[in-house]
This record gives sequence, C-alpha cells and structure tokens, in this order.
Amino acid sequence: MTKLPDVRKKYLADFAAFSGNGGSDVPPWLVELRSEAIEHFNRQGFPGSRDEQWRLTNFSRLKETDFCLANGDRPPLNTDEVRKHLLTAGSDQRLVFVNGRYSEGALQEHVARYARPQDNPFTALGTAFMSDGAFVHIPANVVLSEPIQLLFLTTGAAGPTVVHPRCLVLVEESGAASVVETHIGMTDGSYWSNVVTEAVVQDNAQLQVYRIQREGGEASHTATTQSYQGRDSSFDLTTVELGSILSRHDINAVLDGPGAECRLYGLSQLQGRQHVDHHTTIEHAQPHCNSWEYFNGIYDERSRGVFNGRIIVQQGAQLTDSKQTNNNLLLSENARADSQPQLEIYADDVKCTHGATLGWTGGRRNDALVVDGHAGCRQDRASK
Repeated sequence: MTKLPDVRKKYLADFAAFSGNGGSDVPPWLVELRSEAIEHFNRQGFPGSRDEQWRLTNFSRLKETDFCLANGDRPPLNTDEVRKHLLTAGSDQRLVFVNGRYSEGALQEHVARYARPQDNPFTALGTAFMSDGAFVHIPANVVLSEPIQLLFLTTGAAGPTVVHPRCLVLVEESGAASVVETHIGMTDGSYWSNVVTEAVVQDNAQLQVYRIQREGGEASHTATTQSYQGRDSSFDLTTVELGSILSRHDINAVLDGPGAECRLYGLSQLQGRQHVDHHTTIEHAQPHCNSWEYFNGIYDERSRGVFNGRIIVQQGAQLTDSKQTNNNLLLSENARADSQPQLEIYADDVKCTHGATLGWTGGRRNDALVVDGHAGCRQDRASK
C-alpha cells in the first residue's frame, strides 16, 4: 500500500473520529455519501503547483496548519456585533450559523448531486464532514418579495479550526427568490472555512444569490458554488471578496434547458498580502441560452488576484450568446493580477466573446501584459 502523506492521514483520522462520535447518527444514505467523499479526498489530496487548475494559488498554509474540526459548542456572541451583519432587524427570513452549525438536514435527491466530491478535493472534504447546513426550498409558483439571509459566523478557538458550511437552494418551477449568503469572521485568529453551495433552478424559475465574504484577517476561505438550471430559468450570482488572507472560489454553472440565462458578477478589493482566486466554468448544454460574466478586482500593496474563466458550449447548443470580461486595477507596484479567460466551443452558430484588462495607477514602473490569455504585472519588459 502506498504510504500517504501526513496531512492526508490527519484528515482520514479526523474523519474516523467524526464518524464514530456523533457523526454516525445520520441516515444510511448520508453515511455512504460521506464515506465516498473522504475516499475522493484521499485519492486527490490537496492540490499542488503541478495541477493546472490550481497552480496560481499556494495552499501550503492549509497543508501545514493543524486545523481541528470545530465542535458543536456555540460560544457566547456579542449581540451588537452580530446585529451589524443582519439585513433587517424584523425579518424572520433568516438563518444564522455559528461555526457551521444550525439546521436539520437536506434533501437526499439533491445534496451533493451537483457539487460532486470527485470534481474538487475541497468539495470532497466538505461533503465528508457534512453535518448541519442550510436548505432553502421555494415551492412551485411561490415568489418571495424579501430576500432570505444565510449568515455564517466563525468564532475564535484555542487553536486553528476548520468549519464546513453547507447550503442547498432549490427553486421549483416558476418560483422566484433572492438569497444573501454572508460569511463573517468574528476573530482575527487562524481558521479555515470550507463552503459548498448548490443552487437548483427549475423550469421558468428565478434565483438571485448575493454572496459576501468578510472572513478574519488570518482566515483561509475555500468555496464551491454549483448551479444547475432548467428551461427558461434565470440565475444571478454576485460575489464580493473583502476578507481572509487566502481565498479560492470555484463557481460552476450548468445551463441544461433551452432559454436559460446566467449572470455572474464578482468584485475583489484586497490589500496587504491577501490572495483571491476565482475559477468559473459556465457550461451551455442546451441551445438558445445566454450567459454574462463580469469580474473586477482592485489590488493594493502586495495582494494578488487570480481569475480563470471557462465557457463551454456543448455540441448542439446552437444560438448560444456568452460574454466574459475580467478587469483589474493595481494600486501598488507590488500588487499582481493573473487572468486566463477561455472558450471551448463545439457548436458553430454561437456568439462568444472574452477579454481581460489590467490597469496600473503608477507611471511606467511596470508593464501591463495580456499574453496567451494571462494578464499580469511584471517589472521586466516581456520578450519573445
């Protein structure tokens, strides 16, 4: 048997303890799902610099930090501090999670069907340790006039902890809703928040998700947002990255019904040594679908932004209209932005465009480059 790296052994041991101490009192289907997920993580492990989809982000702080799974204790919180992050004081359309804990479960039919553990090692780890989570169910023909807030708070602990928040949003046929997903750090200490969100938008339904990440200054934040759409549906995602020292967000959308529309908006504003990595994939699986993608970044001091956007137009997905734009602004000579927009087209009657720009507020200190789809800032002039 191949000897496993110590970091992988550690999470396998944590999973064994988790499964036998409270994590075993769950339905058989969830036991099986967790076991499959930890096996996927075991095979994949943490991504490294040789993995093409991960090479621009260094995950060594996750590998080298001994994170402990946050327990079910809910430490006392300053009510005034929590209230600052609530949308409206009187609304009852709100769920608040502390260290990833709150709800009573999710639907076997949908959970982990779209954000598959075999596709992403962090999704696999989050599925293996899945416990509580938020399940938002909008029945057919129900239209909500007010947004639903999902507020995830992470508190301090004696040592580094890891939490695995989970969200499943299901909007049935002709339903409509807005969800605000907020991730807040209540401590400046080291912790890791590993989030998985699945959004299912059925025929003629509409869903808007507004996502705000304001983790603590020494936090690491990894996330997968996976959406799946039916005929004539509409899905909008707006994500804002402000916190954490290390952030990686994989956003994957599948348009699997004619007439579906998807809009992805992203804004990152970083400073210090913050690092954000957005990887997006929009798959046009059916004809007559539209998608728009706009990601902007503002980077100061030694911060760095990475954007990798991929549009896939499957065979038969004719009359696709897809646009992708990534704009970045550097406020410091030491800041950096990398951009790699990609098109993968297997149909011939489509309109697809992509582009990346980089601006530098200083003089001629650096060259702004867009080479082979990569936008970056470097001190020496490029040569071929």
